Amino acid sequence: MSLMPSMIDLLARARVDLRMGLPVVLTQPGRAVLALAAEQLDSARLADLRALGPVDLTLTARRAETLKARVYDGDIARIMIPADADLAWVQAVADPADDLNTPMKGPLQSNREGDADLHRLAISLAKSAHLLPAALVCPLDHPAQFAQSHGLTVLPLAAVEPLMVESSPLHPVAAARLPMDAAEAGRLHIYRPEDGGEEHYAIEIGRPDRNAPVLARLHSACFTGDVLGSLKCDCGPQLRGALAQMGAEGNGVLLYLNQEGRGIGLANKMRAYSLQDQGFDTVEANHRLGFEDDERDFRLGSAILKKLGFSSVRLLTNNPNKIRMMENTGIKVAERVPLKVGETAFNQHYLATKAAKSGHML
Repeated sequence: MSLMPSMIDLLARARVDLRMGLPVVLTQPGRAVLALAAEQLDSARLADLRALGPVDLTLTARRAETLKARVYDGDIARIMIPADADLAWVQAVADPADDLNTPMKGPLQSNREGDADLHRLAISLAKSAHLLPAALVCPLDHPAQFAQSHGLTVLPLAAVEPLMVESSPLHPVAAARLPMDAAEAGRLHIYRPEDGGEEHYAIEIGRPDRNAPVLARLHSACFTGDVLGSLKCDCGPQLRGALAQMGAEGNGVLLYLNQEGRGIGLANKMRAYSLQDQGFDTVEANHRLGFEDDERDFRLGSAILKKLGFSSVRLLTNNPNKIRMMENTGIKVAERVPLKVGETAFNQHYLATKAAKSGHML
């Protein structure tokens, strides 16, 4: 029946559940677990989880490396929660905010028994919900009955796993003329993903020829830089500089992708900023939180360009990863156009780190 939720709908629901502090049921043939985001945990739910059986605190390998915990499952570690551990212990292991004040959190014992695929799914869900990548996971008997009696969302691994690695299809919602400082001949296009995620925007300047390489930029949302004028990054100047260059040339397309903080979300970005205040660089801060250097999906930009009718770009970027992703997804990069603006006394170390560790051409 069409009124029933699809697997994409259930996946979106599960993300909301985790953000609200509710557990979700993850299943595979012969096995099921209950997963709950560590960030949203409270004492009552920790006690209820423990009543069901042994609980693991699942972390990414990046976070486990910081904690000197053994990693037996490749990209994740399943930390066994001690019997006397309380809510504060769980949150201290999951969140690096006070690592320097309380560096000794162990000894931490990692679980190496059994399959870790459902634990890995729990981490992916937490990341996609823009929560800390840390989840409490416990085995669950009779999952269908438990989920029905508690009103919980159920996600089968086989059905959900492909959706987690795919880029959700985007659909045009609306478009209208938008005169701007950079160009009076502007037009804003709104695209909405099927999975209930944030909308993304295409800002079209002039009437670019669809048969020629268009001057284009993939710009990731940066509330602090684009809106507040933060001096910690070069995002605001890059946004305004790209639009100004498109206005001067009379045409171009700027794709504004809602992937704040290199895809980790604004809250986690502020956590990373706090760690930078403790002396870590931008990459180190992401790793301590449990994230990779860059969690963005640039396939979104390629999909929007194709929907707008473009197949070739002159790409305004200093990031070689954007060039590779465009080429790998069928958009020809006819030229890289450098965009070196916005260096300040506050972001020199940040820019140097991007060049040294992320390969940016600065």
